[in-house]
Amino acid sequence: MYIKQKDIFWEMDRNFVKTVMKIAEPVSYEEGEPLFQEGDQAENFYILVKGRVKLILGQTGHVVYVVSNGGEAFGWSSLIGRATYSASAESVIPTKLLKFEKQKLQKAIEEDPANGSIFYKRIAGILGNRLLQSYAMIASASSADVSTTFGTGQVIGNAATGLEK
Repeated sequence: MYIKQKDIFWEMDRNFVKTVMKIAEPVSYEEGEPLFQEGDQAENFYILVKGRVKLILGQTGHVVYVVSNGGEAFGWSSLIGRATYSASAESVIPTKLLKFEKQKLQKAIEEDPANGSIFYKRIAGILGNRLLQSYAMIASASSADVSTTFGTGQVIGNAATGLEK
C-alpha cells in the first residue's frame, strides 16, 4: 500500500519500510465507528490512508485532534510503553487505515536500530506538534485578561479568571 512520502517513513531505508508494510493490516471503518476507547489496552498503531478520525478525551467527548491527512499516524500509546490509550478514536467519515500490531512493529523497529531511531524521532515530532496545537487551542479559548508581573512570578487577573489581583 502506498503512503505519501511526507509521512513517518520519509527518507528511511527502503528495506525497513518494506518490512514494516508487510506487517500492516489494511482496515476500514464506517462513519461514527469507534477504533478504540480511552483506557483500552494499547495494542495497535495506526496510519491514516484515507478518511478522517477524531481523537477524543474524557467523558465529555472533547475532540483534541482530527487526523485528516494521508500518512498521519496515531495510536502512539502502543509504542511508548503505555499500557492503555490516552484518548478515544472514532471515524468521522468512512475511513481506511493501516493497522500495526504493537509486538510486530516493535520487533521490526528493534531489528533495525538505525531506522528504529528515526521512527521514534518522528513519533516524538508528531507528539510535539500536537502538543503545540493543544497549547494554541488553549490560548485561543482563553479570553482571560491575565498578565504576569515583572520579576515576581505572580499572576495578575480579574474575577472572571478566578485569579485575584
